[in-house]
Amino acid sequence: MTVVGPFGLSVRDQALEADVQTGLAAVEAGLLDATKSEVPFITEAAQHLIRAGGKRFRPLIVMLAAQFGDPYAPGVVPSAVVVELTHLATLYHDDVMDEADVRRGVDSANARWGNSVAVLTGDFLFARASHILADLGPEAVRIQAEAFERLVTGQILETAGPRDGRDPVDHYLDVLSGKTGSLVAVSGRFGAMMSGAEESVVDILTQYGERLGTAFQLADDVLDIASDSHESGKTPGTDLREGIPTLPVLHLRAQAAREGRPEDLELVALLDGDLSDDARHAEVLRRLRVHPALEQARRDTVRYAEEARATLAPLPSGYAKSALEELCDAVVHRAG
Repeated sequence: MTVVGPFGLSVRDQALEADVQTGLAAVEAGLLDATKSEVPFITEAAQHLIRAGGKRFRPLIVMLAAQFGDPYAPGVVPSAVVVELTHLATLYHDDVMDEADVRRGVDSANARWGNSVAVLTGDFLFARASHILADLGPEAVRIQAEAFERLVTGQILETAGPRDGRDPVDHYLDVLSGKTGSLVAVSGRFGAMMSGAEESVVDILTQYGERLGTAFQLADDVLDIASDSHESGKTPGTDLREGIPTLPVLHLRAQAAREGRPEDLELVALLDGDLSDDARHAEVLRRLRVHPALEQARRDTVRYAEEARATLAPLPSGYAKSALEELCDAVVHRAG
């Protein structure tokens, strides 16, 4: 048994291990190659987050999905590079919107070079992803465009908030399906499709990615409150400080409105105050870390991960299927 990829995924087959390791190494080289520019400063900015590391969660799913066809088919690695470049581009933009100072344990691009450079670097990465996509054919371009539209729509819906009468939790889960689920779904779809897997397998791995992506983001919501910066690679409580209504906070608000407990109402009042104050921010974090709303968010994470696992049932048994199932456990473990 060998540990590879994000989360310390254990692979129990030498052939699968070799395919995954080879594929991820090729993706890493492809990311660096795709972000080179004739302008040295652009190269530095574009490779800033690549060199900071990262889990390469989406490329790993591409590699595992490709096991249901030919994992060495020519489109597999480039499609993994596309999804990771797209993800990286959104991180540059997210950090500007969130005014984040840390990403992956290093200064965020906006903290280091300013918002304008960070936004334009994200745009540069989108452009390079599109260039690679053009060589993968019109169907790949269409799939990526649809996913990107869903991603942006999810971000806009998050910013706009739920319409009147809409359950904020339901609204938020729709947001996550677009913001995160869409690109992870494409990872499963590209891996299977580029490897020449059967259409039914492509559909299964697309659905798997959608649900796993949502679980992954819910785990991030829990980590934003429960972890320290060493564990998560970013400043704890960033979403809280920016007023982003993550799932633990939404559960808290619902419980406070439903039950009216004084301690819950007091915590909601703290949340609604000025969280740029470090002492107030620390107090909110401390209280949320022991509040039942955080455990409820963990249970939601488990539910989506189990739904992802259930979609895999029709696939033939084997090491690749087992690895995809283990990813569901690994995502849940992050929120543990």
